[in-house]
Amino acid sequence: MIELAIKRPTLVVALFAVLSIVGMLSYFQLNTELLPKFSAPIVTITTIYPGASPSEVENGVTKPIEDAISTLESIRFLRSISIDNFSIVTVALTFEADPDLRIQEAQRKLNAITSELPPGARTPTISKISSDDWPIMNIGATSSLSGTAFYDLMETRVLPALTRLDGVGQINLLGGQKRVVQVNVRLDKLEQNRISILQVLQAIRKANLEFPTGKLKNDQEQIQLRLAGTFQSLEELEQLIIFKSPLGTQVQLYEVAEILDTQEDVEDLTRVNGLPAIGLSVLKQSDANAVDVSTRIQAQLKELEGQFEAENLQFSIATNTTDFTIEAVNSVFKDLILAIILVAVVMLFFLHSFRNALIVMISIPASLVVTIIVMNVMGYTINVLSLLAMSLVIGILVDDSIVVLENIFRHIEMGKSSKQAALDGSKEIFLTALSITLVLVVVFIPLIVSSGIVAIIMQQFAVIVAVSILMSLFVSYTIAPALAARLPQQENTSTLGQWIFGGFEKGLQWLAEQYAQSLKASLRYPVLVLLLALGLLAASALLITEGFIGTAFLSIGDRGEFIIQLELPKSATFSETNRTAKQVEAYLFEQLEVQGVFTLAGRQTGFLSGGRVSSNLAEVSVKLVDKNQRALSTSLYAIQTKKALAERLPGVKIKSSEASFFGSAGDVPIQVIVSGTDYAIVQQYADSLLTAVKMMEGTIESELSTGTGTPQIDIQMNRPIMEDNGLDMQIVGYTLAVAFGGNSDAKYREGGREYDIQIQLDAFDRTSREDIANLTFLNKKGQQLKLSQFASITPSTGPALLQRYNRVPAIIVQSQSIGRPIGDIGADITAWLANHPPPPGLTIDFGGDLKRQAESFASLGLIFGASLLFIYLILVALYDSYLDPFAVLFSIPVALIGALLALALVMESLNIFSIIGIIMLNGLVAKNAILLVDFVNQLQQEGKSKKEALVEAGLIRLRPILMTAISIIFGMIPIALASGAASEWKNGLAWTLIGGLTSSTLLTLYLVPAVYLLLNRLKTNRKI
Repeated sequence: MIELAIKRPTLVVALFAVLSIVGMLSYFQLNTELLPKFSAPIVTITTIYPGASPSEVENGVTKPIEDAISTLESIRFLRSISIDNFSIVTVALTFEADPDLRIQEAQRKLNAITSELPPGARTPTISKISSDDWPIMNIGATSSLSGTAFYDLMETRVLPALTRLDGVGQINLLGGQKRVVQVNVRLDKLEQNRISILQVLQAIRKANLEFPTGKLKNDQEQIQLRLAGTFQSLEELEQLIIFKSPLGTQVQLYEVAEILDTQEDVEDLTRVNGLPAIGLSVLKQSDANAVDVSTRIQAQLKELEGQFEAENLQFSIATNTTDFTIEAVNSVFKDLILAIILVAVVMLFFLHSFRNALIVMISIPASLVVTIIVMNVMGYTINVLSLLAMSLVIGILVDDSIVVLENIFRHIEMGKSSKQAALDGSKEIFLTALSITLVLVVVFIPLIVSSGIVAIIMQQFAVIVAVSILMSLFVSYTIAPALAARLPQQENTSTLGQWIFGGFEKGLQWLAEQYAQSLKASLRYPVLVLLLALGLLAASALLITEGFIGTAFLSIGDRGEFIIQLELPKSATFSETNRTAKQVEAYLFEQLEVQGVFTLAGRQTGFLSGGRVSSNLAEVSVKLVDKNQRALSTSLYAIQTKKALAERLPGVKIKSSEASFFGSAGDVPIQVIVSGTDYAIVQQYADSLLTAVKMMEGTIESELSTGTGTPQIDIQMNRPIMEDNGLDMQIVGYTLAVAFGGNSDAKYREGGREYDIQIQLDAFDRTSREDIANLTFLNKKGQQLKLSQFASITPSTGPALLQRYNRVPAIIVQSQSIGRPIGDIGADITAWLANHPPPPGLTIDFGGDLKRQAESFASLGLIFGASLLFIYLILVALYDSYLDPFAVLFSIPVALIGALLALALVMESLNIFSIIGIIMLNGLVAKNAILLVDFVNQLQQEGKSKKEALVEAGLIRLRPILMTAISIIFGMIPIALASGAASEWKNGLAWTLIGGLTSSTLLTLYLVPAVYLLLNRLKTNRKI
């Protein structure tokens, strides 16, 4: 390959020209996303059970679904939530499981039990957690139209115009008021005419049907027959005969009910910056470019504003995750460009030549072009992690070319011609260069082939780094020798350049002399060098144990968005909740730091629970000005806002926390799940744990997941009396559900559209317990009975939310954190649990970020160990020895000294990104050690003594080791110093690499020779 590149350079030019063209075409085909596409192994089953309390939902829906789903393969745990009207069962699968296959199995199992669910329960819906399930935009629409006219405009004109755009997957309307036909049944009229509300419902259903009834055929034609039995007008509905007595007396609908063409009751609404609006939540298609979809949406919104100018239709974009995506991508692009410039400057100083620097630097675009082709083939996207991978490898990509070029120059200095030196120098260093490349690549193999949450997040990152590094090796043995063989050996340099480069070279020579002297001295006491390194390593470990470095799962940076969630007492009406939300808005509008406000009244968003819908809930999303224009971080501002609102809104439960990476309300980070069969014991232990968590440093908004009780009215049946009077539980339950919950199965058609016919008792008859008691029932004999005749009606309090974990009752102790890493709080909780073990029968498990952190750290620990093993095996193959590789392996841990010190100095936590950096250091540190050991072995084969070979190898390899280390460090500096929400989350990774490379480079130059000497003494002693 080397000879071919030197003799046929046109072949190399043609090859990389083709790759460059294909790479450019591939780049324009890549989608732009915030994060890599992923599908978490989590399946959710959501079931709507209208009018049911949490206990009814749990017994009637949640438990049967759990029983059916529990036989699925590959389940890690089951978690369920039962609230008013909703059941949400979350199935966490093993990371190796295929969610799509499990969904198919779950669907079959659910189909088998659907008939066993309560009559009022809707069909369960199954979905999986995917990166495409989060909305990319939340938009508010306002108009001079109001009520149903505005909603119809949005549903019939605006929604179709937006959903037909390329890449748009789904758009959900939030708020607004639909048109509805209300049939408000009067209780006194029912009693007077001796009929029940079920008869009203059944009469409307039977009279509002449409049938295909066959075909009319003859010799000339065939005509389809259709029975148009639906209501053609509201007058026809009013005149409907509900009941006809044996004597011929008729009762029509208008005689027992008021029929209104109106709008549905307001249950939730949306406001944008205080203005009433209908919200639009935009989801993209899985294969669409989020940025392109956002651009098309915004262009279409402007067009719609012009089209409906008479209706004064206006759109306001409340949240747009692609803004953060663009900011993040642009930030990493800037980091990448700055890294290339800084690495070029380093190359120029070390190589003293634009020509030589060009030879080395050409490996960067050549390697990245092929990487882009691989990204396109594998379906990857341009996202913050893929670009971060490219930024991080900028300094690494020049390593192989530096090593090859340095060796070529060494052969030129021996008096060889350029072509011969390029051939001999490249061949001589081939095995070493191959080894240092492979030790960098193999550290990512465990991450690429592993499963788990870390693999979901970082797999694309690992593939891109590995491919880029492999391509840099290919470039260093094709382009670099070809150019070195043809460019002149001497290059004219200006006087200023000679002065600058000459001064730098003198400084480097002085450093080499000092290093040689200190290395000779250290080789007299190799054991002392080893002990010193181990002492520094132990001291750096104290930074973690003494709390200078905290542990966390993931840091998202300060993106200037936080979410306020309001919960009023359970008895609060929607109008009370709406007034409270307006008070929150009024406070926020007074704050100069607030840039935008998006309000949801009647609902809250959620990470895994699918959100909550209730008249006593509200959520306010707040967008702040840029962090440079405010004194407080987003997290502190959110806490300050909560305190201020708590003083203004006594009795209202307020949560305030930063938005998740996707701009929505995130999962509570600190969760301790207490589960057991005895709910009373579970409650008692959870209360004790909650008291302890509240006292721990850094915890805020600590609470139990159950919340406060919900006021309810219990109806207890006297079964003997009920049965004696010819009534059964199904008739009683269904009558109550229609009377007080309403039924909208029947539809009214007009103008090609369908509207609900809402059948319910009149609002006047649904205000007190007496109305429940006076509800009339009709038995099979035609006798009329009131509910109070066969049931007791008593007020009580029921749970607001019931949870189960692995099919047993559970309570979650949950908390937010502020000013302290989550991992440190988790350690305090673990210590408390150890000192206060749960009673027999109780199980403790962690959820939220605590669980994700534990899983990811365990996975990263295995990856770290596997990477060390792979490096060792490569070195065994390189040195044909099981002992010599330890001279390299002993140098790897010293990288932790600088890595941990850097994290402590910049106050970064030990999270998955910084641990990935430590794993990368395995290969980077081993590379420098290989350069030294390989050349020492070569010099010993030439007849040099061990100490002479160690000193000479150190002097000769000092330049390439410093050059590669400094180029990588300079490539990391733009990432480490980048600011802004789109950059802060990756600073820790960059500082880990900078600190680790600095300490390992300095210590490797002394530690590797010392360990090499000790290992040789050991081998000599064994032979003796």
